[in-house]
Amino acid sequence: MHKLKLAPVNLKGSLSLQNTKQHFVILDGLRGIAALAVVVFHFMEWIFPDPSKNFIGHGFLAVDFFFCLSGFVIGYAYDDRLGKMGVLEFFKSRLIRLHPLVVLGSVLGLLAYLLDPFAIYTEELGTGKLFLLFLCSIFLIPFPVMKDRAFNLFGLNALSWSLFWEYIANIVYGVFLYKLPRRYLATLTALAAVALCLVGYRAGNLLGGWSGESFWDGCARVSYSFSAGLLVYRFNWIIKNRLGFVGLALLLSLAFVMPQFGQWNWVAEALIVLFYFPLLVALGAGSSLPSGLKKLCVFSGAISYPLYMTHYAIMWIFGNYYTNYKPGSTELFFIVSIGTILLVGAAYIVMKVYDIPVRKFLRRRLRTLKNPSA
Repeated sequence: MHKLKLAPVNLKGSLSLQNTKQHFVILDGLRGIAALAVVVFHFMEWIFPDPSKNFIGHGFLAVDFFFCLSGFVIGYAYDDRLGKMGVLEFFKSRLIRLHPLVVLGSVLGLLAYLLDPFAIYTEELGTGKLFLLFLCSIFLIPFPVMKDRAFNLFGLNALSWSLFWEYIANIVYGVFLYKLPRRYLATLTALAAVALCLVGYRAGNLLGGWSGESFWDGCARVSYSFSAGLLVYRFNWIIKNRLGFVGLALLLSLAFVMPQFGQWNWVAEALIVLFYFPLLVALGAGSSLPSGLKKLCVFSGAISYPLYMTHYAIMWIFGNYYTNYKPGSTELFFIVSIGTILLVGAAYIVMKVYDIPVRKFLRRRLRTLKNPSA
């Protein structure tokens, strides 16, 4: 184990850490790999509803990796300065970082719902209810009422369920966790681990959290993984190694493509979340990166959140197309492959044209409000 070393690094568009601190570029890259796994998983779950036939049937575990990585990054970025900046400023900074894409994802979801050429809806929402759904989506208020969309917490942008719990984790951190001694944090993490295992045992997997029926499963998932990531930082569990980005990307991908294990599947998933993901975060923070791969990791990390928050509108269109027309395997191969590439390209455009400019504007606006004479 090695202590964190400080070094001035400024990598535009990657993890939002202080520029005066060391930047964990490999973790940026791994976040992008996880986002890509989510996209492919969402394509494939339409084609293979049976997870045992889906080569990336555990791609949903990328969300737990996101939560763990978030706990590490938030602790690293704010543990030593939240007391000075204040809880309110912390909340504002997180809103600026996260919420512009929450809004855009909701807009894209609404447009996809209204303009989907392949959709055959069995329920009549009406203008008023659809408008209420949109408002709940942009304000991250769970509203699982869309029967045609399996009662997702957020019918217009299904992925917002994890952002809802990310916000809850950030609130709990800002109010309580940031000043909690390590031994108490470790105790809470252990209790969250028990809750996570109970969820897995009851449901047979850790896939829940996205629907009204499995709402509290999401609480168990974020409670453990966010706390575990925070523990990795608090205890300086930074493991020096030479695996590099490629080696760690392969190790992370193994978690997503591991096979199903029948009645013991929930145990395998729990072990991945409880131990493997925190280990990968510790390894990612302690590994070195050749200069030739730095741009790739920065790009991967920069587009990960835009990709995650904007792709699901297309998934509903694809799902309706697949359900109605049952295309063959060759056509599906090209659709999924080209579709994934186009979604990455769209995420890059969203980042450059919308996300970064909006966040810059909001930061300037916040500084102006704090200091009108500046």
